Amino acid sequence: MLEPLRQGLPPLDPAAVSNAASCALPARYEAVREARQFTRRTLDQWDIGDRFDDVCLVVSELVTNALRHGLPAGDGHTPAQIPPVRLHLMRWTDRLVCAVRDPSHDNPVARDSDDFSAESGRGLFLVDSFADSWGWHPLAGTLNGKVVWALFLLQPRESAE
Repeated sequence: MLEPLRQGLPPLDPAAVSNAASCALPARYEAVREARQFTRRTLDQWDIGDRFDDVCLVVSELVTNALRHGLPAGDGHTPAQIPPVRLHLMRWTDRLVCAVRDPSHDNPVARDSDDFSAESGRGLFLVDSFADSWGWHPLAGTLNGKVVWALFLLQPRESAE
C-alpha cells in the first residue's frame, strides 16, 4: 500500500500553475493549527473550499510529521534557517498539491499497525487514504532537507448554462 515512498511529483507543468501559496511555520505544535487556518483561507480564495476536509486532514498529518520527525533534536533553538518548516499549496486546473518542506534528510517511514486505537503512527496511512497520490523527494542546491507532498485531483467545474 505505501510502497512508492521516494517518488517525484507526477509530471506537472510549472508554467500551468494557476495559483500558488506558501507559509512558513514555526517549530512548535501550534503550527499545525496555523497550517489548517492557512489552508482554509487559501482554498476558500481559490473557490475549492469544498475539498477542505480531506486536504486539511492531510496537511495536518504532513505538518505534524515534519515537526515530529523532520526537525533536529536539540535545545529548542533553531539555526538561521528559521522557520524550518514550510507549507506550499499549488493549484493547477484539475490538481491541487500540498507540499511540506523540512530540514531532515530522513525518509518518511510508514508504520504498519493494526492498532487503530493508537494515538500516533497512522499519519502516512491517512495521507495515503485521503490523497490521490503522495510521495517525497530530497531537496538539492541551496535548500536542505526534503519535501513530502500529496496530490488531490479536482473535479472539473460544471459550467452554468
